[in-house]
Amino acid sequence: MVDRPYTLLSCGMSIDGYLDDTEPERLLLSNDADFDRVDDVRAGCDAILVGSNTIRQDDPRLLIRSPARQQARVARGERPHPLKVTVTGSCTIDPQARFFAHGAVEKLVYCGSSSIASAHERLGKVATVIDGGEPVDLSFVVDDLGARGVRRLMVEGGGSMHTQFLTAGLVDELQLVVAPFFVGDSRAPRFVGDGDFPWGPSRRATLAGVRQIGDVVLLRYALSERFQHG
Repeated sequence: MVDRPYTLLSCGMSIDGYLDDTEPERLLLSNDADFDRVDDVRAGCDAILVGSNTIRQDDPRLLIRSPARQQARVARGERPHPLKVTVTGSCTIDPQARFFAHGAVEKLVYCGSSSIASAHERLGKVATVIDGGEPVDLSFVVDDLGARGVRRLMVEGGGSMHTQFLTAGLVDELQLVVAPFFVGDSRAPRFVGDGDFPWGPSRRATLAGVRQIGDVVLLRYALSERFQHG
């Protein structure tokens, strides 16, 4: 039986727990040094997963920025960039989004069963579309990724994906960067939504490391026995 991937959830938030504000421009929650750290973490992963709302709102490229890190991946026998993965129920994603650009990078779309036909029609030319169940079953997603050779998975948002992965107990490590300001607007998206989380007052998560990076702080939490130091 193939092990599910080691799953690392990476997120930046304001002091009051928001991922963004309500302005049209994306709110930058980190600094150049931390963006470079995230690039290094990405380079050590086999796949990067975001929810479809993140694709619609942020239009991320999800590529390794550093040419040296790309070359190091190739030297290890890997592709220059990790596999890109998204999860969607309705599959109303623009095939022109930057997620689907760069033909050398494989893209996987796990779609709700009821939308699989339209998903193939809409995205079949730019990605591999996979029936993920109705609703999409994240346990199936991670098991399927493991069967495809993904050993290390990075989940990068948004709040709905964070909530679903954490409440399902599928996260081995949480890397949480806290920016030194407040958003103060309940209309803005939060780090997580409501849910039945495995960690609460009677089962506290294990803080495995704290690191100051300029004006932000990185908190690392070990959320399973599979937590990897380093």
